[in-house]
Amino acid sequence: MSAEATNPATPGPVVPAASRRRSRPRIDLRRLGRAALLGPTSRGRLPDAIGHVVDAHRAHHPDADLEPLRRAYVLAESSHRGQMRKSGEPYITHPLAVTLILAELGAETTTLTASLLHDTVEDTDVTLAQVGEEFGEEVRYLVDGVTKLEKVDYGAAAEPETFRKMLVATGNDVRVMSIKLADRLHNMRTLGVMRPEKQERIAKVTRDVLIPLAERLGVQALKTELEDLVFAILHPEEYEHTRQLIVDNASRADDPLAEFADAMRAVLRDADIPADVLIRPRHFVSVHRVSRKRGRLRGCDFGRLLVLVNEDADCYAVLGELHTCMTPVVSEFKDFIAVPKFNLYQSLHTAVAREDGQVAEVLIRTHQMHKVAEAGVVALGNPYAPPAEEQGGEGGAGDGARVEGERVDPTRPGWLSRLLDWQEAAPDPDTFWSTLREDLAQDREITVFRPDGGTLGLPEGATCVDAAYAQYGEDAHACIGARVNGRLATLSTVLRDGDTVQLLMGQDPASEPSREWLEHAHTPAARIAIQRWLATHPGTDGPAADSGDEAVGAGGEMRGAGAAREVGRIAPADEVEGGETREGVAARPAAEEPAPRPDAAITVADRPGATVRLAGCCTPVPSDEVTGFAVRGGVVTVHRVECAAVARMTDAGRARVDVGWGDTTGCRVTLVAESFGRPHLLADLTEAIALEGAEIVSATVEPPSQQRVRHTYTLQLPDAAHLPTLMRAMRNVPGVYDVSRAQHHAPAS
Repeated sequence: MSAEATNPATPGPVVPAASRRRSRPRIDLRRLGRAALLGPTSRGRLPDAIGHVVDAHRAHHPDADLEPLRRAYVLAESSHRGQMRKSGEPYITHPLAVTLILAELGAETTTLTASLLHDTVEDTDVTLAQVGEEFGEEVRYLVDGVTKLEKVDYGAAAEPETFRKMLVATGNDVRVMSIKLADRLHNMRTLGVMRPEKQERIAKVTRDVLIPLAERLGVQALKTELEDLVFAILHPEEYEHTRQLIVDNASRADDPLAEFADAMRAVLRDADIPADVLIRPRHFVSVHRVSRKRGRLRGCDFGRLLVLVNEDADCYAVLGELHTCMTPVVSEFKDFIAVPKFNLYQSLHTAVAREDGQVAEVLIRTHQMHKVAEAGVVALGNPYAPPAEEQGGEGGAGDGARVEGERVDPTRPGWLSRLLDWQEAAPDPDTFWSTLREDLAQDREITVFRPDGGTLGLPEGATCVDAAYAQYGEDAHACIGARVNGRLATLSTVLRDGDTVQLLMGQDPASEPSREWLEHAHTPAARIAIQRWLATHPGTDGPAADSGDEAVGAGGEMRGAGAAREVGRIAPADEVEGGETREGVAARPAAEEPAPRPDAAITVADRPGATVRLAGCCTPVPSDEVTGFAVRGGVVTVHRVECAAVARMTDAGRARVDVGWGDTTGCRVTLVAESFGRPHLLADLTEAIALEGAEIVSATVEPPSQQRVRHTYTLQLPDAAHLPTLMRAMRNVPGVYDVSRAQHHAPAS
């Protein structure tokens, strides 16, 4: 769809879009106005005023039932009779123009019927009930979706709440937004009759909300013209400069794009590939962007070449021929057929160069892809209608398919679902309005995969925090970490397109989000959920991600449910000052703490009476392969053979002592637990240790780093054979992602 519209507020015509149907003359709004004043024609005959609409509609739907259109026009014309637009034209010219825009895009009959009636409920005495009774529930729903809320009832909140209502309706039927976009386009075309300040206000809302929505719905024909009209109003000087650049280029004798097109036609003709090669001029905003990026523009910068073929496979055949027979610019190649954009867009993008340095950008797509690229969701027709044999014909105004009061929408894009989710949590109109503009400003979407094969659509720059709230909603408060592509990652990790994300969820119902999460939340859904929780829990700075574990007090004591059975003294590593805790209790790192010999645990083959000490750096336990070294005082220290200290002492020439395990099964061991920070983690860990019958001799909790916490426990076990079970029980504590035997790099004994 295109228009040779002239914005009365600024000089110069808007460049026609490539999709304009040039075989049909532009609609004459004044002629239609005169036809509307004559009133409807006799029943059964189509009024002359909707002739252009009918012609455009039949071009896409030759078998459409036109009776609903006739009846809708009769009702709209009679209802709006006597009403005039600010331009002085009869008001009926507006719904007619909006309907023509949609007809040229290929909208089906139901959408066109609702478009003719879209202002009747808002501006006349016609009620929604009357629309539903006359045209069916589906048309009534579409008309209701685009009907504004009254300022008398909503005051300053009328505009944001109208958009909220419209977006919710779009969630059930994307055709609501199609009608709104066409309505705004015609209003923008005729905006010159408004006061300059009102022009600017409407243009800014169009720029911030309507244009991004048109982009997301794939309606490029509407989006590009809206961009040019907004550009003309908000940046008149730059608009005029760009217009002059286009005029000057059009007056050039040579046209490098035409030469490229001829060369391509010859290449494809020789390869026996049926294809249409067209020159697609850039619209004003596109030319402006290219000029800012490249500086001085050359002939090929004012347009691109569009190659249209019949089959998907032909797209790749064309690409192969062009890259073989011409000089490709490899860095410009993009395959949006294999990986379509989130707004349904499919095409191959490439560029070819010639010896004089001219580079032509090339778009390769099928005719159907081109239709979808121009019209987006409008080109899908009615995605809610049952099959034709059940419906009784195309284009009726029936109820459409519904499940429990909502339409079954197979086309609802992920961004729209996310928008609908977070808007429910933003009851304040100002918050909704500002957040909506911010959300729509994020113009690229990525797809990440869940381990179960499902996918999550997220805006570019989203983190694991965003993925958690996208998948679990407010249950994401319990998220304690993530694995990205199989590797542990913090919640602040920025995700990339195609990543696989496994979210690790805690089991504690009292789990809390951290205030730090706000810094990493990129989506409105995540930010609103976190802010709402923080607002209902004043004075809370969040959980363990900030403090390591709230179960550790200033003096290091345990508290909470798991502290009922206190089995050891906890001295956090950051509280050790000069070898003593703040309470004056000596605390040494676990690697240096001597482990008294369990009775008859170790036998020394050639020194039966020797004193034995288990090394604190590796804390060997029965069944470990061990070796010993004699130290001062006749003491034999015992290490696991893989301990780093063994290699150092052997390299230093220290002689090994042959040692082995006796009959005693009890042992002492040092374990290191790695976890994500969360509330009550320390209490849960110590309770799990106690339930396995182990005694905590000492423990340290290191300060958190990137939301991770490291716990080191020296434990006394009654039976070494129970060690694997103990480690498994510790790993099963929510938030703990690894438990291992300590491997300290202690100095040689």
